Amino acid sequence: MATPNPTNIFRILVASDVHLGFMENDPIRGNDSFVTFKEILSIARKNDVDFILHGGDLFHDNKPSRHTLHACLSLLRQYCMGDRAINFEYLSDESADFKHCKFPTVNYKDPNLNISIPVFSIHGNHDDPTGQNNLCSLDLLHTAGLVNYFGKSLPLDKIQISPLLLQKGDTRLALYGLGSIRDERLHRMFVNKNVSMLRPKEGQNSWFNMFVLHQNRSKHSATNYIPEQFLEDFLDLVIWGHEHECRLQYENSHVEYNPTQELYICQPGSSIATSLSEGEMVPKHVGLLEISGKEFRMKAIPLQTVRQLYMDTVTLADHIDPAAPKAKQKSEEFCIKKVQEMIAKAEKEHTGNRDQPSLPLIRLKVDYTGFEPFTSQRFGQKFLETVANPKTLILFQRQKSCKAENLKHDPNILARIKALDSARVEDMVTRLMSDEGFQLKLLSEKGMSEAVKEYVDKEEKEAITELVKYQLKKTQAHLQKRNVTEDQIDNEVVKFKEERKKKKGEEEEEIKEALKEAQSKRESQASNGENDIGSDDDDNNDRDVPAVTKRGRGRGSRAGAAGSRGRGRGSKTNDDSDSEKASTSSRGGRGSRGAKGAKTTKAPVIGSYGIQNYMTSVNSRDKASVGASEVDSILLDGSDDDEAFNSASMNKSGISRKQTKTTAKKKGISFFDEDDSEEEEQPVKKRRK
Repeated sequence: MATPNPTNIFRILVASDVHLGFMENDPIRGNDSFVTFKEILSIARKNDVDFILHGGDLFHDNKPSRHTLHACLSLLRQYCMGDRAINFEYLSDESADFKHCKFPTVNYKDPNLNISIPVFSIHGNHDDPTGQNNLCSLDLLHTAGLVNYFGKSLPLDKIQISPLLLQKGDTRLALYGLGSIRDERLHRMFVNKNVSMLRPKEGQNSWFNMFVLHQNRSKHSATNYIPEQFLEDFLDLVIWGHEHECRLQYENSHVEYNPTQELYICQPGSSIATSLSEGEMVPKHVGLLEISGKEFRMKAIPLQTVRQLYMDTVTLADHIDPAAPKAKQKSEEFCIKKVQEMIAKAEKEHTGNRDQPSLPLIRLKVDYTGFEPFTSQRFGQKFLETVANPKTLILFQRQKSCKAENLKHDPNILARIKALDSARVEDMVTRLMSDEGFQLKLLSEKGMSEAVKEYVDKEEKEAITELVKYQLKKTQAHLQKRNVTEDQIDNEVVKFKEERKKKKGEEEEEIKEALKEAQSKRESQASNGENDIGSDDDDNNDRDVPAVTKRGRGRGSRAGAAGSRGRGRGSKTNDDSDSEKASTSSRGGRGSRGAKGAKTTKAPVIGSYGIQNYMTSVNSRDKASVGASEVDSILLDGSDDDEAFNSASMNKSGISRKQTKTTAKKKGISFFDEDDSEEEEQPVKKRRK
């Protein structure tokens, strides 16, 4: 069998979730994301790839600091610009593919730029477009000519995904991309058949169809994920971002096969650990994808500069008698020994790369049922010089008292316990509010979950406050309209809330308006001089929470003092009314801990006083359910042997070189979607995989 021509093989480096700027203010871990990103770019150059494909969350924050932006621009310029020739053609209409950008063109074709390795990227949920003109950090990189930003869907009522059409020799690649959208919304759009994918009319069966997206793959709730059955069955390979667990080594394979849709899925995972969880412990890799005709193979390349992460769980009662003398002291000594064992393991397994950090991340989960816990902060101080996270080194847990009979009749108990580690903030809020005794009477659970999510993920500090104000104002208007008596207020408020819950579209509009108000409020504050300070993120949701500082003493905290005419950051001047002074405190930048004029917003308390007291005081298509089995076989048996790859028959497209050149001359290639009724539409004949 003839050996394929190297000029027909696409070589693509696949990565996702780099999270540049994660914990950038941490003196130990602040440089981790930049070191690993540098390694990824160097791997791309070393393997002479045609381009880099990134699956979203290039930045950890959609408002990255100047330091993070500068580091990113520097690395991209260093590794992705140069005199190296680009050996593939861009066939589709650039003005349509990048219509959301100021310069709607692919960067390597710009005569003012000298690009050696193009980067194609979609946005993730961390660096998604927000604010005025719906911009994100990737828009800046595209305008600078360093990244080709695609997959941005402007209308969110109906999505039509048009592919980037690339060709190298006889291999033709249709690259589809969809940036992060709220999972519930996208799930509903797929069910209502409001997501479609365009396909080239010319030689449609000769294209290798690849789709990159950034959504929940694991099921968090009924609609808070995207089932694989929603994906179009003409796709050959799906690059799945957002999930941080690297599955390039999944079951001794580099991709996973869905026999129902007859497509392969690649989940590269994140390049650094952003939380202390089980999934982050899996060794980090990037993928080297090679495509020739309709065939492909994926190689997993381990990253050598990732900070090591080790976790262990112990139950003290299994090793120490709670009734023994000095049980507390013995339990602490036992935990010290376990941490030392993990540190020794990290030293032994260090890659030896000089750029890999020497201090590992260690997490010891301790079930202290029956014991008196010792101080976690003092315990962490013993390892200040040997671990990267002494403050979050140990996590105490206690078993809930439950009878064995109850566990016996609950077959899902283990699954629920395992889900605790992967629980998201909005999921926990929803569950908490659904418990009897914690149910809200005025605010909606969905709205509160979304507001908390905005606060945690994007640091929209006014999200919760604005939602409360918005829903309170609407409820007040309803009560005034109904002209209810004082005795009827409680019942009427609950009834009004239930009516709004039934109108899903109206409730979503309320949430959207409230979050938009919080966003515009932040932007107006920023324009008045409230510059952001770098975020002091921690590494997980179960970290120790520092004591709240009641009064800030940084810039802006004294601007309203007697005799002062200067304006501090976010503070009120002496000309402000007394009522404004009483209700408004100076504001610190994002990430401040109260030492730079932190603002404390107190949410209205309804529970113990009753609503009445508070109200009077303050005027793509529907498919089968998920459940497809996964097999560990890939094309060419997943072999890394070049000889096996070269001996495979990979040039069966039947497209002549003459025909390819004719196609390339056209400015744009015509498409049809799945709903076309033209005669050119032919059913996709699936190849045997």
